[in-house]
Amino acid sequence: MNTFLKYSATALLPLALLTASCGNNKTNGGTDTTTTKPAAPRVAAPAFAYDSAYAHIKTQVEFGPRVPGSVAHGKCAEWMTEKLKSYGLTVTVQEAPISLPNGQPVRMKNIFAAFKPERADRILLLAHWDSRAMADRDTARKTEPIDGANDGASGVGVLIEIARVLQLKDPNIGVDILLVDAEDQGNNGSEDSWCLGAQYWAANKPANYNPRFGILLDMVGGQNPVFPREGNSYILASHVQDKVWSAAAALGFGNIFINEQTGPTTDDHVPLNKIAGIPTIDIVHYDTDQNDYFPHHHRHTDNLSVIDKSTLKMVGTVVLDVVYNENPVAPVK
Repeated sequence: MNTFLKYSATALLPLALLTASCGNNKTNGGTDTTTTKPAAPRVAAPAFAYDSAYAHIKTQVEFGPRVPGSVAHGKCAEWMTEKLKSYGLTVTVQEAPISLPNGQPVRMKNIFAAFKPERADRILLLAHWDSRAMADRDTARKTEPIDGANDGASGVGVLIEIARVLQLKDPNIGVDILLVDAEDQGNNGSEDSWCLGAQYWAANKPANYNPRFGILLDMVGGQNPVFPREGNSYILASHVQDKVWSAAAALGFGNIFINEQTGPTTDDHVPLNKIAGIPTIDIVHYDTDQNDYFPHHHRHTDNLSVIDKSTLKMVGTVVLDVVYNENPVAPVK
């Protein structure tokens, strides 16, 4: 991911836009004509096991940098596939020959895992699983690949743990997990060189696959996280963003999932919106004070030492709350 390409500006999201639908509807005479409907009780999702999510991140990092075409990349793909199958999901691997921005031909692998594939109503959760082939934002060893513990592995770790949780309590809706390849190999200044796996999947998905919405997790395990409202998510899928940020606020995480809007970012959710027509948002760590991603972005210091289990727990809890309240069968007692 390219900082300067992906985030062009930041702006405070007008609170009026967030609260307008909640205001009273009064006539000129001042009579309140709004009928207030009590909010439905939310369904309790199973607890998110952050230790398991961390263990899944550690496993990925121990393979080595997951650069497409590498031995570590192939071994990690096999492990993710078998792990998702072990939780009872139906797993398919979409492979295709692609060329990386440096011209190297490689075989890309998108991994798609379906919970209750027979259900028509579905939610899509996704993350990229490759790690960057260069530490171009570092001061040393700039041409060597990085561990990508947060930038890549954290989203995958959260989603694999969610796959396990789905077996414990049926969310009453179909849930799909998509691990996309070749997101983080792009060149600065070339927007189309990023998100190659998501571009390919969006252009080649089954014609009858139309989930209600998608949620992308990117850099969701770092210390001192900040998750603002990313610009393309707001432009292309604001109703999904509202759903997720409202859930986060209700769970007490409104100080992390902040109502501040960043500029548009190029990430895997963009081709899903623009090519596949799936309204999809991005939950991504971006420090609006520093106008940058988390401090170890595209650096060798993006290793296991920067992962915070409390961040994993928070993000996993928010996503599970959204999933289990999309089509609830019973309120909290």
